Amino acid sequence: MKKTNAARLLDAKKIGYELVEYEVDENDLSATTLALKLNQDIEQIFKTLVLRGDKTGVFVAVIPGNQEVDLKKAAKISGNKSAAMVHMKELLGLTGYIRGGCSPLGMKKNYPVYIHETCQLFDQIYVSAGQRGLQLKLNPEDLITITGAVVCDLTE
Repeated sequence: MKKTNAARLLDAKKIGYELVEYEVDENDLSATTLALKLNQDIEQIFKTLVLRGDKTGVFVAVIPGNQEVDLKKAAKISGNKSAAMVHMKELLGLTGYIRGGCSPLGMKKNYPVYIHETCQLFDQIYVSAGQRGLQLKLNPEDLITITGAVVCDLTE
């Protein structure tokens, strides 16, 4: 199994994690399908969304796979009046990642990260390891620490 930038970052900080492989269905990259493949609770599968605020620019929202980001809440918590998802065609250039393989760790730049408060309900959560077919299973407090994430309510 090839180490990703996200995994190498965790290694460098001596943070424990598990790399979990799964078979990718290019036609269904949903967190719901991922939860079924991993036989895990959908609430422990966190998706990484990249947004752009009208004042602060690009930031990252990490939310449970069964939830939708509340753009008004995300804008307010990040110091913006409004926020929108970045266009998919911009994702690779901004982050170094593609849709379905976007990790909150190891992006091209250190964007501000906001993580949904329910992450703290679990001993372990799953986030993308930075490529399709690979997830990181780690303690949410470790993810918060390494990303400098703000824990908040981001969903509808």
